[in-house]
Amino acid sequence: MARVHLNGSSALPAAGFAYSASVSPGPLLFTAGISPLDAAGSVEPTGDVVGQTRTCLANLRTVLAEQNASMADIVKLTIYVAENLQADLVVAWEAVVAEFGDPVPPAMMLGVTVLAYDDQLVEIEAIAAPPA
Repeated sequence: MARVHLNGSSALPAAGFAYSASVSPGPLLFTAGISPLDAAGSVEPTGDVVGQTRTCLANLRTVLAEQNASMADIVKLTIYVAENLQADLVVAWEAVVAEFGDPVPPAMMLGVTVLAYDDQLVEIEAIAAPPA
């Protein structure tokens, strides 16, 4: 049985994401920031917000699977985008929605100045509630 229940709001507008998540008792998994690195440690694809978002999500799936968790176990996401335009946040968000469907777990998206690796535009961290 899933431990994560995504909650909407009866008072706030439907926004395509859950406003909160409830978790039944059990372990929680906190990830580091997941970068868009390939197996050789290079940022991929260079200069592509959507591609880097997809790479981060694929790397996040890998990290979760190693801990017997899945994307369905995510309770909270934080997405960092190092670009100057709000449109870049929008296309990154669209890639997240394509991964999760509706609703997306509670999420925070931020535009930031710089990330750790040369040419890095996106980083994603998550909190998950894997099966007990």
